[in-house]
Amino acid sequence: MSYTEEQLFEQLQDTMVRLFEIDAESVVPSARLYEDLDIDSIDAVNMIIEMKRVTDKKIPAERFREARTVGDVLSTVFAIVNE
Repeated sequence: MSYTEEQLFEQLQDTMVRLFEIDAESVVPSARLYEDLDIDSIDAVNMIIEMKRVTDKKIPAERFREARTVGDVLSTVFAIVNE
């Protein structure tokens, strides 16, 4: 199944709200993971695992080394699920 960027953003936002108790309004593409949302590396791995479950795609953690914002994560997941 392929996803639109909007669908993936909604899934990512829902995941972050559920896993990390972040307000949905704070999960915007420009939000910085560590500085704005207090997402550390362990949280990031949990987020990737959850996105893998949601999309049913293998999502290699190493593809996220340069991800610094919610938008970076979204772009990476979008590229992976639509490859």
